[in-house]
This record gives sequence, structure tokens and C-alpha cells, in this order.
Amino acid sequence: MDIRLIERHPWGFFMPRGANLLMLGSFPPPRARWSMDFYYPNIQNDMWRIMGYLFYGQKTHFLTEGGKAFDEVRVRAFCSEKGIALGDTAMEVVRLKENASDKFLEVVRPFQLRNILTELPECRAIVVTGQKAMDTLLLVIPAQEPPVGGFTDFIFLGKPFKLFRMPSSSRAYPKSIEEKAVSYKYMFRELGLL
Repeated sequence: MDIRLIERHPWGFFMPRGANLLMLGSFPPPRARWSMDFYYPNIQNDMWRIMGYLFYGQKTHFLTEGGKAFDEVRVRAFCSEKGIALGDTAMEVVRLKENASDKFLEVVRPFQLRNILTELPECRAIVVTGQKAMDTLLLVIPAQEPPVGGFTDFIFLGKPFKLFRMPSSSRAYPKSIEEKAVSYKYMFRELGLL
């Protein structure tokens, strides 16, 4: 009998009207590491610092006063304004270690991309922000894995899409925010969002 603890995804997909980019991670970190109840919640994760740096010239743009949490209201408003949908490739996982590392996640139930893209009719690009997310996504789409910082084209549900692979926003990925932002800037410019 398998008695491992299966963890279910805590949120639904964030799908603002008119979204043309779907950003996919793997799975949220343990709740103890959240600074907000939304995607990329770990204060040690640099996703919202990268976005603040690129779009507002300030790495601290999405931090609350005091810098101990991300401002969920501003993050959600930004994603809605820019047409960025957010989700994860795993809906149920087993954590092999009690940390936020993707390499210790066993995906029990992946997401259903077909259902998500049906709800995002204007989506034309998918970006993954880590290898676990890429590996899980490639199980369901007919695409070649792009290099980090690049993209490949693929057809899904009869429509053309771009698949981007961005550097991980985790601090475990040993590059500065500014270095990571170069790849994100390229993607957002390619999509006409920046």
C-alpha cells in the first residue's frame, strides 16, 4: 500500500480575458514559503523582481512595504493588463523532500493543456520556467525543447504556438536578476508585450 502524501495544487489557473501568453511553472513551494496566495509566492523566488525590473525599472516594484512579501493585488493586476495567464504543469505531486526543489517533485497527475487552452482562445505562446515544467509539458505537446532563452514553434489543437524556455527564477539558478531578465526581455519583445 502506497502511503505517500499526495499534494493537490492549491490554486486554479489564472486566466485573464484576452491572455496571449501562458506561463507555466511546475508546482508551488510548500505553504510555509509563501509570501502571497498566488503564483511564484516564495519571497526568495525572483520572478516578480524580474518583471518589476523589466516593466517598471525597479526590482522592488511588486514588493510590499517592508519588502517581506509580494503584493498580490499588484501582481494580479499586472498579469491581467499584460495578458499573462499563469498555471503549473502538475496538479498533484508527491514531495520526495520537504523543500521547493523541482528535482524532488514526483508528478502524480499532470495538468490538462487541452482544457486550459480551450479557455484561452487568444493564447499563442507558452513559456516554461524550469526543467520539470518543460519535461511535463513535452509529454502532451508535439514540440522540440527550445534552448534556455529561446523558443520553438509547434501546432496544437490546429493552431500555431511558440514554446519559450526561460531561465528559472529560482535563486538556485545561479544567475543575477539582470542576467535572467535579458532572456525574458527577448521573449516579451518577440510577443509584443514590451
